[in-house]
This record gives sequence, structure tokens and C-alpha cells, in this order.
Amino acid sequence: MRMEAKISLVYRDKRKAKAILEALSPDNVDTPEGLLISTLAQNNEVITVIKYNGDNLFTLQSTIDDLLSCVSIAEKSISALKGQNLS
Repeated sequence: MRMEAKISLVYRDKRKAKAILEALSPDNVDTPEGLLISTLAQNNEVITVIKYNGDNLFTLQSTIDDLLSCVSIAEKSISALKGQNLS
């Protein structure tokens, strides 16, 4: 079964989007067989596409949960370093 998820996150400016992209990029390198993750920044938006070719819906769900957890940690880290809120 082929499944795909697209997650789009919009920030106030390109600089924050780029920082989030850079924080997420190392997580996209080694993925299980059948799973493909690509993330890119376009202006102030970070777009992640997750493609999964397999039978376990929970693999896709876990991948999305992990991605959003990493985004949350990156946002909090950047916010603490910059003293700003990201949204």
C-alpha cells in the first residue's frame, strides 16, 4: 500500500524556516526501507513530504509524530537562543 503525507509549516520569516529545515535535515538521511522523507524550505515555509510503501499504517503515523516532535524541539531551541517566539 502506498501512502503519502505532506506537512507544511509557515513561519514569520525565511530565516526561521531555514533554521528549522537545517535542524530537520539530519533526521531525513537514514530511513527504513519503503520510507522516503524530503524536506525543503520555500520562503517562510518548511514543507515535508513523507512517502511510505508498506502495509503498516503505524510506520507512517510514527514518522509524522517523530517529525513533529523534532520540529517542536527545534522551535523551542531557536526561540530560547533568539529570545523570540516562532509562529
